[in-house]
Amino acid sequence: MEEQIRVTAFKWLEEQVQIYGDVLSRTLLEKGFLFNGQRITLVGPQGIWKPKMLELIPLSITTVAGGPYNDFFTKDGFLVYRYRGTNSNHRDNVGLREAMKRQVPLIYFHGIVKGKYLAVWPVFIIRDDPAMLSFTLAEDEPGSIRLYLNNNLTHNVSYIADDSTYFKRNYITSTIKQRLHQKSFRERVLEAYSRQCTFCRLRHIELLDAAHIISDSDELGEPVVNNGLSLCKIHHAAFDSNIIGITPDYKIIVREDILGEKDGPMLKHGIQQLHDQSIILPRSKMLWPDQNRLEIRYKRFREVG
Repeated sequence: MEEQIRVTAFKWLEEQVQIYGDVLSRTLLEKGFLFNGQRITLVGPQGIWKPKMLELIPLSITTVAGGPYNDFFTKDGFLVYRYRGTNSNHRDNVGLREAMKRQVPLIYFHGIVKGKYLAVWPVFIIRDDPAMLSFTLAEDEPGSIRLYLNNNLTHNVSYIADDSTYFKRNYITSTIKQRLHQKSFRERVLEAYSRQCTFCRLRHIELLDAAHIISDSDELGEPVVNNGLSLCKIHHAAFDSNIIGITPDYKIIVREDILGEKDGPMLKHGIQQLHDQSIILPRSKMLWPDQNRLEIRYKRFREVG
């Protein structure tokens, strides 16, 4: 039954990610799903979480928002998860150690902002370091869940990953840090702008992006709120394509040749009528777009125009 609960949790997560994206609210995770009439929650008061229906091995592990991302990664790119407390024989630590022995897949929730988590699964414990009071985790591809199930059906609970599995997991896990940066930037920017487009006030979260003023490939393209704008997808594309620019004093400027075009209502009402309007700014002045970055970006816009 434990295998069924775990697989059901993975399927439920996949459905939620299709609806909400891979950053999920704690409220949703605390509600969980019903299994044989009993509720299975995916997070709880402790970072290492085992629902009552599971005997020993936890279902998920959670980290809170606010810590430097580098603190959660080893030098070779895997994830670090600290013991619960300093007693290596605490039941939660024992449960994770057993997950390592059996290669049982877990769910990893990393706090992005308060109450919001990046969902990563399946993850496996690949190393136990009592001296550092920590476990090392690796993400794997969804197909590894089937391997776990097959091993349990054949009672091959002592399965050890080979070198190819190690390097595959290393590659997959190495992408998490970038995802954390991207998702954290998006959540912080959208929160600053009250989850609306700074041009048109559209509030459908699934249609909003966190746009960089200066590209993240640039030296000044840090993933900070002052380098971000909350934009709906069409205005994000228009901004990135230099159809629309923003002056350092927060005015929207539509490129001159675009102003002279005649097309359908989207061009007229969605773009042309924005010309010379002011963007919607965050409530906190500390989070307003950086004017130096806007000046650099606006200069590029004028050069294109």
